[in-house]
Amino acid sequence: MDRRSGRSEGCRRNWRGAALAGGMGLLAACEQGPQSALHPAGSNAEAILDLTLLLVAGGGVIFLFVMALAGYAVIARPERFPGSRAWIIGGGIVFPIVTLTALQVYEFAVARQLSDTGGVEPLRIEVTGHMWWWEVRYPGVGEGDEVLRTANRLVIPAGRPVEVVVTAADVIHSFWVPSLGGKMDMIPGHENRLILVGERPGTYRGQCAEYCGAQHALMAFDVVVEPPERFEDWLAAERRPAAEPDGPQQAAGRDAFLRAGCGACHTVRGTPANGAAGPDLTHVGGRGALAAGTLPNTPEALAGWIAGAQHIKPENRMPSFPILGGDDLHAIAVWLESLK
Repeated sequence: MDRRSGRSEGCRRNWRGAALAGGMGLLAACEQGPQSALHPAGSNAEAILDLTLLLVAGGGVIFLFVMALAGYAVIARPERFPGSRAWIIGGGIVFPIVTLTALQVYEFAVARQLSDTGGVEPLRIEVTGHMWWWEVRYPGVGEGDEVLRTANRLVIPAGRPVEVVVTAADVIHSFWVPSLGGKMDMIPGHENRLILVGERPGTYRGQCAEYCGAQHALMAFDVVVEPPERFEDWLAAERRPAAEPDGPQQAAGRDAFLRAGCGACHTVRGTPANGAAGPDLTHVGGRGALAAGTLPNTPEALAGWIAGAQHIKPENRMPSFPILGGDDLHAIAVWLESLK
């Protein structure tokens, strides 16, 4: 980075910090964390934040100016307000129109920037919203042309634009990762696209931003930004089938999983389970959470989810399995937790 670009970046950060401190103090509690539009981790999120602060500041200036002008017009005597008609027309009509038009033009320029990949071939990821989980597909990435299917987590390489193609399987959902980009509606039968750029490695939380039913609040996902070489390692590992059970308890869990009919809805590559109605569980043990961010990913939580999914997340498509015995339930949970 040259000296001028460094100064420009520093000035932009100083301006942003001043705006946050001065004009958005009430939102200070939202500034930190893995799901914060005020804590950007990518260029698109930074552009959206800068646009937001500029629009808030511009709108605030217009409001204060017009209200001050209107107040003065009400309380001032006519003889102390010469040319009042010109002031009202110029300050109350012309000034807001010109200012808001300029802000709108700038907003259009930023919106265009958000879809620009800078000539770099973006990584394509397909995401389908379900009630209430996220199906994630990597079509033709890495070795082979097969589609890699996972759930409730996107892993992307740092610094590379990612084209996220979104749709919905049932009702309208909305894809939103505040720290990395803007929102995009997911509409059944229609594909929308947005560009994400993650520049700082880490894990960032996404959320459905369109009310989609009773469990809308329990429909989250993670976006993991990895350095490019670690992303390639993850991709290679994710393409492998499930590991063979390590020990009799894990083998008993696999057998109980298949015997209970879980493979009719879930796929575990390397086993006879090849269902597509629910999330792919081939590497479920490596995910940060269960049931779209509802539970921590532990054997105990897995067992509780299998036995009481309808109690934990009512009306979701996963039936509860209270008929499973304690030994089978624990063995299935231990086996699934081992699939990393």
